[in-house]
Amino acid sequence: MAAAVSVQSVPRAFVWRRLHSLTGLWFLIFLCEHLFTNSQAAIFFGAKATWFVNSVGFLLNLPYLPLVETILLGIPIAFHSIWGVWYMFTAKSNVAGRGGKAPSMKYERNKAYSMQRISAWIILFGIVLHVVQMRFIMYPHKVHMGTYTQAFGKYKVDSGLYKISDQLNVSIFDEAAIAREKSSLARKKNKISLVDKRLEEMKKSGIHQRDSYNAEMSEVYKNIEDYRNNEAFVKGLEYFPIKSNEVIIVSKKPADLILLSVRETFQSLWMCAFYTLFVLASVMHGCNGFWTFCITWGLLISRKAQKTWVHFARGLAFVLIALGMLSIWGSFFFNSGYYS
Repeated sequence: MAAAVSVQSVPRAFVWRRLHSLTGLWFLIFLCEHLFTNSQAAIFFGAKATWFVNSVGFLLNLPYLPLVETILLGIPIAFHSIWGVWYMFTAKSNVAGRGGKAPSMKYERNKAYSMQRISAWIILFGIVLHVVQMRFIMYPHKVHMGTYTQAFGKYKVDSGLYKISDQLNVSIFDEAAIAREKSSLARKKNKISLVDKRLEEMKKSGIHQRDSYNAEMSEVYKNIEDYRNNEAFVKGLEYFPIKSNEVIIVSKKPADLILLSVRETFQSLWMCAFYTLFVLASVMHGCNGFWTFCITWGLLISRKAQKTWVHFARGLAFVLIALGMLSIWGSFFFNSGYYS
């Protein structure tokens, strides 16, 4: 009689840790793409930063973008963050003795373990602040106008803003220009009421039901559509309240305004310092996590392979840090001179 073979279920903790490891790898892949794209905003990639505008424009034009961002970015990063917070609260550092209550080990992997947890806190707060700033505070406001879309953004005035705006072929509106647009819309409002009245008369007469083309009917609808687009345009200009040292910039390409947002962000020394720390923590966390991922999933078994892969992880970290510093400090030191 054959002996019964017991089948043990996989522990839940094992499954959650493997999912946490996979989502960490996905974070590193996204970090590589994000830093490469942002580095293209610097001067070394050609006049007008066209590489950055084209790359961001491609991403913004992806179909079902909100769904793609939620599934491919929001859910994996949220899962990794939530599970990682539990790790951070339960982790016990052993690189500091804490008055003899715990061992003090100065080995490289012990230091990496502690830095992985410290960098995680920096990344957690950095992601929240970054998303709030770039996706809500400084994200362009889009207005659909017939067959195209206009993007609106608020920016501070400086000496180089006008030239880069000319290069990007965008329009600038200060308080006086916005007032003129509102005044023009008010004058058109009186005329459009007559057009609406004429449209009602034509409908009552049954002209719109005839098979033959009616030029007057076409002109009436065109005037109404133009007015509605103009009305939507003025509402877009009023979406962001501005001060005397600020302007509204309008473009048919939202990527143009995202470039201006990056430029304005890295004009602040404090923002440059914050993003430098954010990038360093993200790269260290991602590359160290990539090394441990390869061990966890059995890709690096021998001690020799693990030592060799350390050099690869460090090389990747060097490249990513260079891309991050290029986008941050390249913009800080060169953008004002380049765009002025």
